[in-house]
Amino acid sequence: MDLKERISEVIAYSQFSLSEFADEIEVQRSSISHITSGRNKPSLDFLMKIKSRFPELEWEWLIEGKGEMLKNGDLAANNLETPPKSKTTSLPDLFSLINDESFGVTESEDKVAPQFLPESNISAQGEKKNQISDSQRLASEEVSQPQAAPGSPQSNVKRIVLFYENGKFETFEP
Repeated sequence: MDLKERISEVIAYSQFSLSEFADEIEVQRSSISHITSGRNKPSLDFLMKIKSRFPELEWEWLIEGKGEMLKNGDLAANNLETPPKSKTTSLPDLFSLINDESFGVTESEDKVAPQFLPESNISAQGEKKNQISDSQRLASEEVSQPQAAPGSPQSNVKRIVLFYENGKFETFEP
């Protein structure tokens, strides 16, 4: 029996699920899966955590597979009859709550009576407004004579700068 099989036997002995066992010995849940599948080998720290949580395990059996699993036979019978006190109950999985026979059947079929509303004789209010499509130009207003600059009546225009779309600009000074 190799080490991963002995760890699987300890998990079965503890009567915990894999995730509960990982929580009990305070390791990541993925490490339990990796060790039991043979992907990773358990570290000494991992084995020490198992031993500290389950002191009734024989250390030589856990490490080398020699001898009995438990230190004495009476403790094994006692432990199998009563589950550990610190065992937490796990939540049921989502699909165990579904009764297969009644799957897809609704408990009561509520029939909704159709309601008929009387037609309204009111026509659509408002008229269709003139729409401007992208291809139409907006009417431009004629530019009147330059007006005096806001502020004081004695302000004069010093410079006019025109910016073009291509990034160039022109400056006019009256």
